[in-house]
Parts: sequence; C-alpha cells; structure tokens
Amino acid sequence: MSKLFKINPNDNVSVALEDLKKGYSENGITLLNDVPFGHKVLLTDLKKGDFVIKYGNPIGKLLRDEKAGAYIHQHNLKTTLDEKKEYDFTGDNTYNPQKSFAVFNGYVRENGKVGIRNEIWIIPTVGCVNSTVRILESKAQKFLKDGIDGIFTFTHPYGCSQMGDDQENTRKILASLINHPNAAGVLVVSLGCENSNADVIKSYLGSIDSNRVKFLVTQNEKDEIESGMELLKQLCDYALQFKRTPVSINNLTVGVKCGGSDAFSGITANALIGRFTDMITDNAGSVVLTETPEMFGAEHILMNRCENKSVFNKTVNMINGYKNYFSSHNEECYENPSPGNHDGGITTLEEKSLGCIQKGGRAVVTDVLTYGETCFESGLNLLAGPGNDIVSTTNLTAAGCQLILFSTGRGTPLGAPVPTVKISSNNRLFEKKPSWIDFNAGCLVDSDDFDSLSKELLDYVIKVASGEKTKNEINGYREISIFKDGVIM
Repeated sequence: MSKLFKINPNDNVSVALEDLKKGYSENGITLLNDVPFGHKVLLTDLKKGDFVIKYGNPIGKLLRDEKAGAYIHQHNLKTTLDEKKEYDFTGDNTYNPQKSFAVFNGYVRENGKVGIRNEIWIIPTVGCVNSTVRILESKAQKFLKDGIDGIFTFTHPYGCSQMGDDQENTRKILASLINHPNAAGVLVVSLGCENSNADVIKSYLGSIDSNRVKFLVTQNEKDEIESGMELLKQLCDYALQFKRTPVSINNLTVGVKCGGSDAFSGITANALIGRFTDMITDNAGSVVLTETPEMFGAEHILMNRCENKSVFNKTVNMINGYKNYFSSHNEECYENPSPGNHDGGITTLEEKSLGCIQKGGRAVVTDVLTYGETCFESGLNLLAGPGNDIVSTTNLTAAGCQLILFSTGRGTPLGAPVPTVKISSNNRLFEKKPSWIDFNAGCLVDSDDFDSLSKELLDYVIKVASGEKTKNEINGYREISIFKDGVIM
C-alpha cells in the first residue's frame, strides 16, 4: 500500500500516511529526512521562493532550495499572506435547492422553529449569579420526567462593567441562546443592577412567550432559590406538552467547525463534512461555517461561490474586518496554526485554511452573519467569529444551529450547549479516544468511498436530530464562552 498520499494532481507535496524513515522510496521519491505521520514530502526540486502546492493551491513559499524527497515544514516553508487586500467579484451563483428528501423527529415550537432536544436552560445575565444558577440546576433535577431531555445552565463571567461592542457581544449571544429552539423553556437569572440586566436583555429578544421564558431578578427576591425553583417547575410543566414529530430535514441548521486539526483534517473529516454540507444545502437545509481567521488564504474560493454581489461584499467585509481586528491589537493575522496543528503536520495558515473550508463543500454561499446573529437563510452561511473552539461553538449555537459537526485530528472532549458530533480525521484518534469520538472519517485514508460514508454520516445526523445522544451529551460536556474584545471598567 502507498505510504505517500497526494491530494490534488497539481500538488508538489504528498502527505505521509505513517511515520517514515530517511531513505524510504516510493514512485521515484526517496526521503532525504525522517517524516512524521501526517507531514509533507516534496515531490520535485524547488528553488527558494517557489510555491509549495497542496489542495491544488499555494500554501506558502520555500525559504531555501530543496530537493525532491525533502521534509517540508516550519524550517523551510513560510506563509505568503499579508494584511487587508482587494477582491474582485466573479459573478452570481444560482442557488436552487431541491425538495427535501429526508425527515427527522423534532420538536415544533409554538413560533414554528424546530428543536432537536426538549431541554430547560438556565441563562445567567451576569457572572455574579453563577453560583445561584448552579444551585438551581442541581436542585431542579428532581423535576425531570420522561419527555424532558435535561436541565442545564451555562455560566460565564460577563454581563457587567463592559463597554461598546464588547458589551453588545454579550447581550447578543445571551439573547440568541435564550431564543434557541432546543430549549423548550428558559429561566433567565439576573442580579438586578448589572449593565446587561433582565430588562436590557428583554429588548434583544423580540416577541417573548411568557410561558417559555421566565425571569428571575435575584435582588428583588427574599429567597431567590425558592422563587427560581417555582419558575423552573412551571417551565418543566410547559415543556412536557412538546412531543417529537416528523419534520423535513430542511428544518435543520447545522454548524460546522474543526479543532485540534491535523494534516488529514482537510483530506478526510472536513472533506466528508463538505459532502454532507452539499447534501443538506441541496435540500434547502442550512449549514453555518465559522472561524474567520481560518478562512484567510482560502477566502477567494468562498467568494467565488457567493450567490450575488451583496453576499460577496459581506464576505469581503467579514474577512477584512477581522484582519483589522488583528491589526488593531498589533497582531499578525496569519500566525494562526497552533502547536498542536504544527505537530499534526500543518505548517501555514493557508494550508490550515484550505483544509478548513473543505467543510463548506461546493455549496453556494447565501448569507454572511455577524457575530451573535441568527441564521435564517437556507444554503451555506458564513459566520463571523474567532476560531477558538469554545467561542466558536457558542457562536454557532447562538446562530441557531441545533447541532454541530466538529472535526478533529488531535482530539478534544469539548461540547457546546447543543449536540456536538466529533468526527476524527484519522484512525489512530478514533481507536484511542472512543469516549470522545462519535464518527470516524479516518477510514477514508485507505478508501475514497466518500459516497457511502457521506450517507452513513447523514443517517447518523438524522439519528442525533431524532434523539440519539452524542458523546459530549453522554459525558456531560457543555460549555459556553463569549467573544471578549474591550475594556473592563
């Protein structure tokens, strides 16, 4: 079996499918160095300044002359990305989804939205009441009955002493979580004197169903625990009226992201998710792709797939706006790959980004969402926000995603408030961490049967949407983190 994998016919590097020693030969290439699993081998002689090509696109320039068989990584490859740039619109793309082909069993809410879980969420407006909501969460477990999938709180340290866009970020995320359809009922717990108090948050919610959303202002209560428990009891009684019913898969909004990526993420797991994206969007469902910095170097590919010039302009503004965010803090926008990424074989941000956007498949980009904004459009939606795993999964949840497909090559136990499907990019991880990983795409290294595995992934997602628990749910891993960008008073 071949031990060097070439992704695209135009590539001048291959990926090692196992740890390879200096002197190993295959197809006329003899390794000049030891090459770790997942790392790159040069296939032709190149000069200093020449482009290294992977995924059919440049991923950087050589820092020195290298011969075929050389090991390519940080010591001899450098990014070519720079700061803000101009982009050209290449024309409209028609988005014409077909009639939906599948159903799942979901919960239809009174406002018409569909949830895939029937949970009670406790949302603190400020970190000062974190202990209060934890106590309420613990005590309220006695209200659980068949038909309620759980009672959960999501603590955070924000909600007061924030200013400007930083404060706005917190309010938007909290409001979007409160409106999320996976929550049959929500208890909003406020201290009372904070900047983002209950009355302020109400102004971000739109129409409020008083049966579904209850408010507890702890400074106004003699015994906030007793009062909170009474409200939670009412919410649980309300939640029991909802039953699973068959609904079209076009009611699904799926978030896609990667974390702890390796060199196989773009080849297997992300590419598989891309096939899934195409199936869902072709059938009028919604997929949300985030991690703006991990589009740098591959953004032109997404821009070329924008539905129209308006969406193109929003994409340009998202990319350049995020580059401005970096420069405003005197940081380089292209120093993104983490130590774990480097260990896994990813060298430059272009390489990481080209692998990252594989999750978007070939889908037409139909909308671009700002941080904390909710998805309403079918098709592929781009969501502005950082690549940080906890922040981005929170952002995807706030965008209305009922579940998240999370590819990983290194592994992570992280879970969002919504079901978080971990998809391994390699067999080693799947075998090592069965308690973390829900689905293995590593088998695609040995077989390119994407069609069969794509259908298998779709079937699994339908099962999850219909109630099957993911590993993060089984393990109790649910966290949120809100994007912090500003001063604390």
